[in-house]
Amino acid sequence: MKLKKLMIALVLGVFAASSLAAGSMEGQQAPDFALKSSTGENLRLSEYRGDVVMINFWATWCGPCRQEMPHLDALYSRYQRVGFNLLGVNIDDDSGRAMDMIEDLGVNFPVLFDARKEVSKLYDVEAMPVTVIVDREGTVRYVHHGYKPGYENMYLDQIRSLLRE
Repeated sequence: MKLKKLMIALVLGVFAASSLAAGSMEGQQAPDFALKSSTGENLRLSEYRGDVVMINFWATWCGPCRQEMPHLDALYSRYQRVGFNLLGVNIDDDSGRAMDMIEDLGVNFPVLFDARKEVSKLYDVEAMPVTVIVDREGTVRYVHHGYKPGYENMYLDQIRSLLRE
């Protein structure tokens, strides 16, 4: 019985620590980065200052990422013209697989490649997907871990709110 309680306490402690790490990013300046994109050009987060930016960390082996991407692309298509940008950050070692996936899914938002996981470390990404929403001043306002159907409605509400600010 003591072992069971110890295991439960350990699991809860790990969960709380990971939630705290992600939550501590909210309200802080988003770490700047530059990565090569699917078009071959380097893109830098700070170049999007003045826009609301969603940074979505994903991988080809992540089922929820594949499920989420068409919804993210719809948000990007709908709100890009009014000051919203989306940067998909792929963490696969092989960018070719990522290129195949974005082509298969018909994704139009910029996809960046973080094969060395440097940007993922800056953002404390430990599981896929992770979605970070940054306001016009470059402050992290929301951090979401994982994806379940319906999360896109929450993203929509948050994006609209930040666009109105």
